[in-house]
Amino acid sequence: MSTTEKGLSSALNARIEGCGTETIVFAHGYGTDQSIWDKIHPLVLALNYRLVTFDWAFAGTVKDQSLYDPHKYSSVEAFADDLITLLNEMDLKAVTFVGHSMSGIIGCIASVKRPQLFKTLILVGASPRFLNSDDYEGGFNSSDIEQLLSNIGTNYENFASGFASLIADPTNEDTVDKYEKCLKRMQGEVALSLAKTIFYSDWREILDKVETPCTIIQTKKDAAVPHNVALYMKNKIKGKVTLEIIDTLGHFPQLTAHLKFVQVLKAALAS
Repeated sequence: MSTTEKGLSSALNARIEGCGTETIVFAHGYGTDQSIWDKIHPLVLALNYRLVTFDWAFAGTVKDQSLYDPHKYSSVEAFADDLITLLNEMDLKAVTFVGHSMSGIIGCIASVKRPQLFKTLILVGASPRFLNSDDYEGGFNSSDIEQLLSNIGTNYENFASGFASLIADPTNEDTVDKYEKCLKRMQGEVALSLAKTIFYSDWREILDKVETPCTIIQTKKDAAVPHNVALYMKNKIKGKVTLEIIDTLGHFPQLTAHLKFVQVLKAALAS
């Protein structure tokens, strides 16, 4: 079965596939689109679940580029509101939400607002804050972020190539190439606006309000999200939390270790 819903879900290229009684929703992160799940897509469908994929408004695959309003999306909370709208339009409740990167925190915010919509949160390379402070290691200093934003604004093509090599596993050419192509499908001004939203946000205070059971998936080494961030989230989230470390490098375990990723996902679903 494959259907396309109307309204926001149609604009965001949302798809429902499979015919299971339980639903998994996959949400991608910065600079990507739903194709980031292509490697695990058929494996998850084989588990007899309904599978929902979609593109956020910033994705280069969204036809109506006016959907991305920099003012509206100056807060990550706007994406959480979109997610709630999407689930309501598609008449979905008690879903397993798999959020990669920025989508992990989006799922946390949405679960606090509408807990009945979520059965489980699976947070992949998620972070509530990327900036370091005296009592917190987020992974980036202020100067790092300023340089990153300058690179986006000065030469977006060069930024996309360099950032892809940094964030993806540099030894895995297919993953770097995949992420670079996704980044380059985004508009440069969208990439800059969204980067400011992500890297200057701080959602640490939301964690102790999250009561939905969570599985945190972290790679062995992630240049975007240090291991300490995963530990911080595990300790701060109010609900039951499991931390799973996948033995792979980079920010995209669904690409670099997709078979192991599905194993971890199966275990999380079973629990």
